[in-house]
Amino acid sequence: MKSAHIPAGPTRREILAAVPALVAAGPALAAERGAGQMSDLLDMSAVALARALAKKDVSARELMAAHIARVDALNPEYNAIVSRIGREDALKQAAAMDEEAAAGRFGGVLHGFPHAVKDTAAAKGLRFTQGSPILKDNVPSADSLVVGRMRNAGAIFVGKTNVPEFALGSHSYNPVFGTTGNAFDPRKSAGGSTGGGAVALALRMVPLADGSDFGGSLRNPAGWNNIFGFRPSWGRVPSIPNSDLFWQNFATSGPMARSVSDLALLLSVQAGPDKRAPFAQQDDPAIFAQPLDRDWKGKRIGWLGDLGGALPMEAGIMQTCEQALSAFRAIGMRVDAAQLAEDPGAMWRTAVTLRHWSVGADLEGYYDDPEKQRQMKAEAVWEVEGYKRLTAPELTKASEGRTRIFEAFRKAFETFDFLALPTAQVFPFEAEQHWPREIAGIKMDSYHRWMEVTLPPTMAGLPVLAIPAGFGGAHRLPIGIQLIGPRNADLAVLQLGHAYEQASPWIARTKPPALR
Repeated sequence: MKSAHIPAGPTRREILAAVPALVAAGPALAAERGAGQMSDLLDMSAVALARALAKKDVSARELMAAHIARVDALNPEYNAIVSRIGREDALKQAAAMDEEAAAGRFGGVLHGFPHAVKDTAAAKGLRFTQGSPILKDNVPSADSLVVGRMRNAGAIFVGKTNVPEFALGSHSYNPVFGTTGNAFDPRKSAGGSTGGGAVALALRMVPLADGSDFGGSLRNPAGWNNIFGFRPSWGRVPSIPNSDLFWQNFATSGPMARSVSDLALLLSVQAGPDKRAPFAQQDDPAIFAQPLDRDWKGKRIGWLGDLGGALPMEAGIMQTCEQALSAFRAIGMRVDAAQLAEDPGAMWRTAVTLRHWSVGADLEGYYDDPEKQRQMKAEAVWEVEGYKRLTAPELTKASEGRTRIFEAFRKAFETFDFLALPTAQVFPFEAEQHWPREIAGIKMDSYHRWMEVTLPPTMAGLPVLAIPAGFGGAHRLPIGIQLIGPRNADLAVLQLGHAYEQASPWIARTKPPALR
């Protein structure tokens, strides 16, 4: 969809006031006369929108109408948002937000924001399928903790964002809703499991997106859609409900955004302690809403690359990422090659064992029901069967391996302030393909082997920010860099990502073709 030129003359308020009438007049009129007006509003940062809504320069209804029009125009092709609520319901909720604002009552920094919740999180009254036919009619009666925090901050939930079945694999397709297409080429994978959220963000269907991450679910989709995704230190964003608070410490919720400042804004809502979460970080989440500017002269980044040649990479991945590292040098940092003391093969075996344990325990109940097992994809069955074969000595060995991974990172941070890796080992592949079977002539032996590059930071429980690195490969598609900080250095990682963003103005300028 091309954005029309906005003639000089109308004030911003006049432009915004025209949006609801244009939407009501129908898609044809919106395309003819309203694309520029809507793009002007939709391109605003979340930080700017929060300020404008608080000052009543923008109304929640105007904001909702503009986003509905964008979703109506692009979602049929990209399939990023699913389980949508009705247009009139959305506008009614937005109007109620405006009434609250007129009375001086604001729910929080997300007051009036249209938001689509990742379909791996429970939102009261919205279908919660996790992309599985087993759960296609599941409607929860309560929010999860992170969803409740966003609702209490004023977000209006307009639907869910699409995911892989049970969030397994970094390609967002499932038998309930189908496949999500990449924002830069809908024929290619959007990544996953937060693929729907990444595409909705990149196409300006929503101002912000929430997600979760185990094997790169906030990182790979961000890298593949030219946006930012943040995996916080474990415990920064508590997971409630959680039936296994003491062992399930691999996956974590986190934010996605089109800028680091916007991402930090959402994290300030998601983060914070909860008495039901024994290992939750106790820091005041308001620290993430502060300015992110900081001097980086003299600091060091260690480039881990392909882990010393251990990870196969599609041609162009390393070159694109290494070129992007020049932005860190431009802000006064030193970038050097780095290594981890732990053997990459041993790290992979540790991660596979512990993933079997985590995922298999979650899905065992479905597997043990023959009718439900028949509705599970092969990769889910593989995880459960791997879990059922595990022995206590194997789990002990894997736990010891995870300790060695943490120690390897800790030792590397004695030399470097931050570490960096690519967000994936391939560029976005064909959407019809379930997962890459081969990279650089090396066969992939599981559905997630091609995302091996994301697992070491997960095992170490470290904060990781996915930042856009550029475009490459045969089809000139996006890839990103994982910016990794020491344990609990979440704010510092965001501050560095912000500095990188300021030194890389091409990120904000590069929109998906549908928006040019």
